[in-house]
Amino acid sequence: MKLTEKLGLAALHRLDPETAHGLSIKALTSGLAPTPGPVTSDRLKTRVAGLDLPNPVGLAAGFDKNGEALTPLSRAGFGFIEVGAVTPRPQPGNPKPRLFRLTEDHAAINRFGFNNEGMEVMAARLAQRPKDAVIGLNLGANKDSDARPGDFAKVLAHCAAHLDFATVNVSSPNTERLRDLQGKAALTALLSGVIETRNALPRPIPIFLKIAPDLTEAELQDIADVAGETSVDAVIATNTTLSRDGLRSAHKDQAGGLSGAPLFEKSTRVLAQLSQLTGADIPLIGVGGISSAEQAYAKICAGASAVQFYTAMVYGGISLAAEIAQGLDDLLARDGYTSVAQAVGSKREDWL
Repeated sequence: MKLTEKLGLAALHRLDPETAHGLSIKALTSGLAPTPGPVTSDRLKTRVAGLDLPNPVGLAAGFDKNGEALTPLSRAGFGFIEVGAVTPRPQPGNPKPRLFRLTEDHAAINRFGFNNEGMEVMAARLAQRPKDAVIGLNLGANKDSDARPGDFAKVLAHCAAHLDFATVNVSSPNTERLRDLQGKAALTALLSGVIETRNALPRPIPIFLKIAPDLTEAELQDIADVAGETSVDAVIATNTTLSRDGLRSAHKDQAGGLSGAPLFEKSTRVLAQLSQLTGADIPLIGVGGISSAEQAYAKICAGASAVQFYTAMVYGGISLAAEIAQGLDDLLARDGYTSVAQAVGSKREDWL
């Protein structure tokens, strides 16, 4: 991390977290952040769900909820980026404060509640996206919707022309009863509707499913079964957790989803379990607690074909994207791998 970035982070940490987050987006759009371009090599280039990625290190949804910084983010070192979540209609989300830094734990708790400007605004911004990047959208449902499953398909249909992939997000803990859609029958119906919408598109795109880390073994089996039956293209494991085990921060009892370092082991175990259940049939994307190349590599060895991170940037800056990708290249070379795919699942048993 350069001195200017370190000073910028120190200044942002003097502000309340949501204000600081807004300013970080503005800094990106103003050209004040490092943009080295996608880090790549023959080892790092990989193919996931039909998408050719320059490297397997992605930006998780939630950082750029409204697609405001598509161009600078696509130049920040990531191999792919995911924006959103976006709902059909704009909504303000939950009352503030709703984002908390847990500095001692290198973590964050948020209870945003899908605050976003709606699919019309997002579609307009996506229409101006850089064409040489891999960009996906996290699909959400309006809190007051009478037919939440239909909301996901509605956003997909409206924005798909400008996307490379879309993610069905039924795992946020911040919209009441949203996680109920992870049940086998409800999830099958929801995904079937989204897949049907995808198949009718002039240019069908991959559909991903994002799951929670707080699932039982039986629930994970249901997820694996439904993902296979509905032909989902990849599963993202995992979203934030409701667990508060081992936290030290004064904010540890705030309501919402916990992300960051404390999530790493929990989410990686879920990833490994899901990898065992799905075999090589469905690619997995590992998310949760990544802040280094070693942790990204651990996710890959546990069964992930690609990874995503977000919260670590609160503490390490956006230059982490390039650092993690470059470090991952070195680790693959160290262990004699000539591609990311060769390392996928190589140490899954360590996490079971």
